[in-house]
Amino acid sequence: MEEIRLVQGNEALGWGALAAGCDGFFGYPITPQNEVPEFFAREMPKRGKVCVQAQSEGASIMMLFGGAGAGFRVMTSTSSPGWGLMQEGMSHLACAELPCVVVNVQRGGPGTGSVSGAQMDYRCVTGTGGGGGYRNIVLAPASVQETHDLVQLAFYLADKYCNPVVVLSDGILGLIAETVELKAIDFGPLPEKDWAVAGRDRQKDGERRFLNAMPAVAPPRWGYPDYLSWLEHLGQKFEQMAQSEVRYEAYRCEDAELVLVAYGYVSRVSKEAVNTARAEGLKVGLIRPITLWPFPYQVLRDKADQGCRFLVVEDSLGQMVDDVRIAVQERTAVHFLGQLSRHLPGDGGMILPDRVLEEIRRLA
Repeated sequence: MEEIRLVQGNEALGWGALAAGCDGFFGYPITPQNEVPEFFAREMPKRGKVCVQAQSEGASIMMLFGGAGAGFRVMTSTSSPGWGLMQEGMSHLACAELPCVVVNVQRGGPGTGSVSGAQMDYRCVTGTGGGGGYRNIVLAPASVQETHDLVQLAFYLADKYCNPVVVLSDGILGLIAETVELKAIDFGPLPEKDWAVAGRDRQKDGERRFLNAMPAVAPPRWGYPDYLSWLEHLGQKFEQMAQSEVRYEAYRCEDAELVLVAYGYVSRVSKEAVNTARAEGLKVGLIRPITLWPFPYQVLRDKADQGCRFLVVEDSLGQMVDDVRIAVQERTAVHFLGQLSRHLPGDGGMILPDRVLEEIRRLA
């Protein structure tokens, strides 16, 4: 029987991970995601599972390398400056094709920025910050319930593609509290992890496994005779991810003349503005990307072909707006409402529905 609790977004990350069968958490404290390692430090020992506060973000990401390489479901979380420190490890994880989940609860920037929520990591998360041209699926929840559920999906997709998956939250979504239905979600069967470095005696064929993050020396996985054959395999995998894993929500878009595009907490703000605008007779809708990579280019392109204009709303100086412009390819106008429209000049501000509604009215 499912249990319903009132929990914060950061805590929902933990409950979702437990529902997904997470075996180990390795992390380092940083605002505004400190509730995540606190949750795992409290809950994992009760279940006989592993929780380690690493000495740094660089150490925690490489602990994931070891845990995932042994075949366990492992996870870490951080916030914006810590995300930057993890990028070498992210590249190694993608190189060795190791499934794991990495959560980034965004704060302001650049540099150490502010300690409150923002949406200023879109570009470095969707474009990947480490070397080598790898790709990661990026999931963006918009509620505490969806945070809980998308962490489970992240573990599934990580195992499906043998690749890191990123959950991109923010400081506002991480700290608000909502009721959540705590339940495990079955996404279907997964391939056996016969590649895991679990010891020769635990392998059905009795052969030793190895993992390698230096592909010029030898392909990271056995079965690829040379570097280019392995790169071809990676390219095909990334293409399959791009074709098969696009997710988005279209809200009141059927007859929309102006379509808002927003993710995370700002999508909820935008949805409220859309509802008010509709009550005023304005034909406005919302497209909310759930996967930031792969990005839902086609649905935006289709709306542009129908004559829709776009208003991108994001709590930054403009990052996702670039993907929207790529999608519509100058077929129509793309407007932007960003961080400078927050309700307060300090770092504690946020974009509110009345400001979005004001911009809708101006454009309509």
